[in-house]
Amino acid sequence: MTNEITTPKASALAVMASRFSVDPAKLLETLKNTAFKGATNDEMMALVIVSNEYGLNPLTKEIYAFPAKGGGIVPVVSIDGWLNIMNNHPQFDGIDYEWLHEGEKLIACTSVIHRKDRTHPTRVTEYLSECKRATDPWKMEHRMLRHKATIQGARVAFGFSGITDEDEARETPPMRDVTPSASTSRLFQSPPPSVQNGASPDAELSRQTVPQNEAPSLFNEPETTPLDAVKAWLKKSGVNWSNIDDTLYAQGVTNELRNNPDDATDDELRDVLAMRTQLEAVKGGKK
Repeated sequence: MTNEITTPKASALAVMASRFSVDPAKLLETLKNTAFKGATNDEMMALVIVSNEYGLNPLTKEIYAFPAKGGGIVPVVSIDGWLNIMNNHPQFDGIDYEWLHEGEKLIACTSVIHRKDRTHPTRVTEYLSECKRATDPWKMEHRMLRHKATIQGARVAFGFSGITDEDEARETPPMRDVTPSASTSRLFQSPPPSVQNGASPDAELSRQTVPQNEAPSLFNEPETTPLDAVKAWLKKSGVNWSNIDDTLYAQGVTNELRNNPDDATDDELRDVLAMRTQLEAVKGGKK
């Protein structure tokens, strides 16, 4: 029998906080108010674990929470995040692109990803007709299609999983519970006064639990789905739509949506949910 001393494993939040040299409790509050706004305790845990797994920084929007189809959220990785993951992989050995046109019309883009440990490169082709969306960024067809080819190529070449881009997230079901409720409630409560006064966050949180059904919704309206909450918020928000730029209108946010939120499509409501911060900034005017 040995007197072996084991060191307790650090929590996912503590691991992330140590990467950024910040206090775990402060980091939690920042994430709740920024990149992971609206996430439940379980979703927050999953987002932190995915961020740690791939070395992503949510504070620079390499990864963020996005409203999922049917409610809940999914982890979305921006193109900067995908490039970070790929460039940090020890076997990455460069990427090339090949383009297909018919006359001046763009048809497809192929990413050619090289790995140091493979003889043949990985080639993945994405077609404009299958990827293009009616949004402002897609007016830059070559740039956006290159992004899509990069992301899909990285998945095939390196086996990245559990993450997606924003276009796919619109059709992705929400994340489900993946961790024990006791650990998530202990780890992701708001810091109590004793923690704010200098006590250890882990020591204090270990003495508390928060029922899962008490997790606040993004709009602070319990017993509603996120999209139902969007409708309720639109009806009472008083947003002055004349102050919103063309980018928001191009994403389906229109006067008609404001006047008849019950008739809005799920995609339109998810766009509003994703842009709530911008919309609140132009509140006032129309009631």
